[in-house]
Amino acid sequence: MPLSKNEYQEINRLYEDRRLSNFHIHEQRKKEIYNKIPRVRELEQEIAHNSISLGKKLIITDQPSVREEYKNRNAILLAEKQKLLSENGYPADYLEPVYHCKHCKDTGYIGQERCHCFQQALIQLLYSNSNMEKILERENFNTFREDYYSDQMTPKGLPSPRANIRKVLQHCHRFISRFPNHENILFQGSTGVGKTFLSHCIAKEIMDKGYTCMYITSFGLFDFLAGQTFQKGSDQSTKLSLDLIFQCDLLIIDDLGTEMINKFVVSQLFQCLNERLIQEKSTIISTNLSLEEFRNAYSERIFSRIIEHYSWHKIYGDDIRFRKSNLT
Repeated sequence: MPLSKNEYQEINRLYEDRRLSNFHIHEQRKKEIYNKIPRVRELEQEIAHNSISLGKKLIITDQPSVREEYKNRNAILLAEKQKLLSENGYPADYLEPVYHCKHCKDTGYIGQERCHCFQQALIQLLYSNSNMEKILERENFNTFREDYYSDQMTPKGLPSPRANIRKVLQHCHRFISRFPNHENILFQGSTGVGKTFLSHCIAKEIMDKGYTCMYITSFGLFDFLAGQTFQKGSDQSTKLSLDLIFQCDLLIIDDLGTEMINKFVVSQLFQCLNERLIQEKSTIISTNLSLEEFRNAYSERIFSRIIEHYSWHKIYGDDIRFRKSNLT
């Protein structure tokens, strides 16, 4: 789900609109209070005058006693201002600047680093511009149905698919309750057993908690990585997309193993998974490959990291798409 130039520009407009909207709210509040409580305006003017006066004195001499004197003066004025606001039924910080995000003050950046709210806005935009938002409305824990899984023990003596999926669901809920916890999950099973649906369930819960979550198919992931590797130069939107893959709180790679596996894919997958382990960011992988097929398809380095750092959950049962036609 890479970011286009238009989407990058849309994010910038979003932050511009936020700043402008909040500026108008702040100005309206000041107008309201100045009309209702004129003394507040006088106090703010005195505070501003003291700050200017202090600045002029510091040019001549930077004495701690002078700083402390003006600090105390303004503290008394500020306390009177807050008292007046409270007495008239307003919050003490009613005239403070208004921000959606107080960490970055609606700039999207803290110093040279992107704020968490910027990444969240990016992913929300990507999801709203794709079909993913509607998918998560349909595919979540509220719509997950255990009765799509047989309650009969398998011929091989394994627990029934329903008993198995209940254990998997328990782990998923623990994963969500402990998030962010640097844990990782791999869902393995044949086509149609609900691996992608379950990934969507987790994605919705994580995003509802305010964390950044990026969903991408294995084909989409390696297609994007190939593009940014072999194309000359890269624009800001490409760099942002790459950062999201490596730094989002939860990355979901769906259908790993359906892509054309070659040396480039193996090296890029190792870099992606290893970087996220170093960054202590959680990853969920779904695959149709068996344990042995996975080991043969990818390098020993990748397999060892999966075994060491991922909880491996095998999901089995009938193809749910066929069962739906009989149960709905």
